[in-house]
Amino acid sequence: MPFHVFKSISDPVLRSFVFSIIHFLCSCRDGSCVCSFDMARGLKKHLKRLNAPKHWMLDKLGGAFAPKPSSGPHKARECLPLILILRNRLKYALTYREVIAILMQRHVLVDGKVRTDKTYPAGFMDVVSIPKTNENFRLLYDTKGRFRLHSIKDEEAKFKLCKVRSVQFGDKGIPYLNTYDGRTIRYPDPLIRANDTIKLDLETNKIIDFIKFDVGNVVMVTGGRNRGRVGVIKNREKHKGSFETIHVQDATGHEFATRLGNVFTIGKGTKPWVSLPKGKGIKLSIIEEARKRIAAAAAAAASTA
Repeated sequence: MPFHVFKSISDPVLRSFVFSIIHFLCSCRDGSCVCSFDMARGLKKHLKRLNAPKHWMLDKLGGAFAPKPSSGPHKARECLPLILILRNRLKYALTYREVIAILMQRHVLVDGKVRTDKTYPAGFMDVVSIPKTNENFRLLYDTKGRFRLHSIKDEEAKFKLCKVRSVQFGDKGIPYLNTYDGRTIRYPDPLIRANDTIKLDLETNKIIDFIKFDVGNVVMVTGGRNRGRVGVIKNREKHKGSFETIHVQDATGHEFATRLGNVFTIGKGTKPWVSLPKGKGIKLSIIEEARKRIAAAAAAAASTA
């Protein structure tokens, strides 16, 4: 019987009787039903390469599938799985099996904790450490919105910046805050509010310092068309019942606007608390990029001559 005909039966008794007959006819001797009424359950465990985020920079002809990020502190489309960090970016592995061999030897740490899951989702501001090579990297964005593994020193690898999502009170009036990467920290400073940034010690998981979300502080944009740009907050527009707009000015004097949820405070005043990748978050136009490439090529030719 077609499904639309089955749905058109209005009498509940007749409908139940017809359904029981269909179930009996579709069932096997052992009682397992092979009828089309059964549907798949749970999340998809695969990800097609064409559906993978653009900032992963996977080539289209490199295979049918891409690594599906595991559940973790960052969203699937706002993270970079460890397999892509080791194989595609750092080139420490050539194949999938080599990545598993490296991780199972407990060589890779994310935010000070050993991670053996090949698809663990590392995200913005996470510190990826490889003690065997004495290397530390912080995941930041470049001005084109792509993840950049920025090499940092051992001192800087001891902390990370976390954006505060909310500040609430739990049982018995205990205050706690939630961060952008899923952390819950109890007894924070009473001055900390939502959208502020805390400086977190990765060894003790305690708050060292915090940055208020105020006009005049330096920020990095983590979403939208301006992702990866760095600048100073100039104005904050509040729209009742809609998104709050933040106006930012970069070091070259160019101004742009974005939503409040896309802004991440990274320092007090104009000085960031973390080192920035090449370019310092200043977005160049197509003409400026072309001129820069021509000047670099001319300088290289002059040095070899």
